[in-house]
Amino acid sequence: MRFYLLPRSLARRTILFLLVGFALIQLLGLLVHTFNQIKLQRLVEEQEFATRVAIIYRHIALAQPADRAMVAAREPVPKDDTVSLTLAPPIKGTLPMPLPMAEAVRAGIFTYGIPPNIRPRGIVLRVAGRPLRLIVSFGLPDGLFLPLPPPDGGPPEGMAPPGMNGPDGFGGMPPGGLMLPSPDELLPPLMWLTVTTQLHPPAPWRSPGFATAFIVMMLLGGLMITLAVRQLLVPVKTLAAAAELFGRDVVNAKPLPEEGPSEIVTAARAFNTMAARIRRFVEDRTFLLTAIGHDLRTPITRLKLRAEYMEDDEQRAKMLADLDEMEAMVAATLAFGKDITTTEPVTRLDLASLLRTIVDEVADMDPDHAGALDYSGPPHMPVNARRLSLKRALSNLITNAMKYGDAARVTLHVPVKGVVRIDIDDDGPGIPAEEMDRVFEPFRRLETSRNRETGGSGLGLAIARNILRAHGGDIVLANRNEGLRVTVTLPV
Repeated sequence: MRFYLLPRSLARRTILFLLVGFALIQLLGLLVHTFNQIKLQRLVEEQEFATRVAIIYRHIALAQPADRAMVAAREPVPKDDTVSLTLAPPIKGTLPMPLPMAEAVRAGIFTYGIPPNIRPRGIVLRVAGRPLRLIVSFGLPDGLFLPLPPPDGGPPEGMAPPGMNGPDGFGGMPPGGLMLPSPDELLPPLMWLTVTTQLHPPAPWRSPGFATAFIVMMLLGGLMITLAVRQLLVPVKTLAAAAELFGRDVVNAKPLPEEGPSEIVTAARAFNTMAARIRRFVEDRTFLLTAIGHDLRTPITRLKLRAEYMEDDEQRAKMLADLDEMEAMVAATLAFGKDITTTEPVTRLDLASLLRTIVDEVADMDPDHAGALDYSGPPHMPVNARRLSLKRALSNLITNAMKYGDAARVTLHVPVKGVVRIDIDDDGPGIPAEEMDRVFEPFRRLETSRNRETGGSGLGLAIARNILRAHGGDIVLANRNEGLRVTVTLPV
């Protein structure tokens, strides 16, 4: 399955995958941190509430019984807290406070401390409702204590804790239970003080610090990932650049430096070995073709001299024509075999001016058909190329269009994504679809259009494609409704 939405470059894909994984890890870590923060925040709220209810209880317990209602009404409490005096603690519609929460509330009350003389006759810890509300009820220290039955009618809720008679009066009380007095405390409680508070669901991710931490970590992590990936992929880019340069210039391409990690050194050594073998092959082929061409020119010249002494004028003319064709084929073969682009330097040239010059030269060679030649496009187009070799390739294409298609309309297009396009249209019969690729083979000529009478050795397209590919471009052939279109692409 292909992922069309992924970036095309290896570096960007690697950075994307690492960033996504890093973001997921960061979210997981922040999620764990958030849960811990929620637990800590809830514990702090419970302890603060316990301290608050202890303070409220001391204020009301120290007041005179007749003034307690007024003191309770004046207690400064948060918005969601309530303070009430009732004849019994609220049992109906509530549940016993969970053990961890009850321990936190007891610890808060114990930490703040209550003097022994106002020790409560009982404490009931309950919870109710959604959102969650904490309910703490104190039996005010007056009168005989009568334990209240639980809502289900079972045995009395709570037992006398072991530490009831101790100095603090709170040790060992079960959660949600009633604290029972010792036998010597016989006065009944006339009133219960109940304090409630609402626990809001914590949302630490809504705080600016949460988003800031995530953004800062992602930026720092993304920067480190980007730098690391780019550094790791430098050898890959170097290898790609070396391969592209070697494809354009086999003879003068420099070897890769064999340094860095062991995998890179191994790849560079293998690439250099391959490049050396290909370079030797090209050099041997060039030497062989040069030697053959040099050796063939001498007998061709001798045959020409001997042909001049033939008495039959018709046979002499045919023989000289054949020898001229052989000499042209030898020259074309030498030009094809010898890579002239390896010795010519790359310069900055005006492609538009070069095309106009070629069109004018072809028109001068065939003035009768000059009207079939035309150039259209921008007045200037700077490119980096080898002037002589590029001119030769474009001249071959334009000359072929005139020779076999009776026209050559040259159109230069503006660059798109760093690539310039040249279209050469003619009015010829076109090329069969099955021959589109085969016409680039050396010495390949179409019988319907290229023969001995028209001239040509079947190397023009092959030479042109070699030159253009050495520049990083290419040639594509396509039939039109009336004629053939040759499309040339070159990097700017």
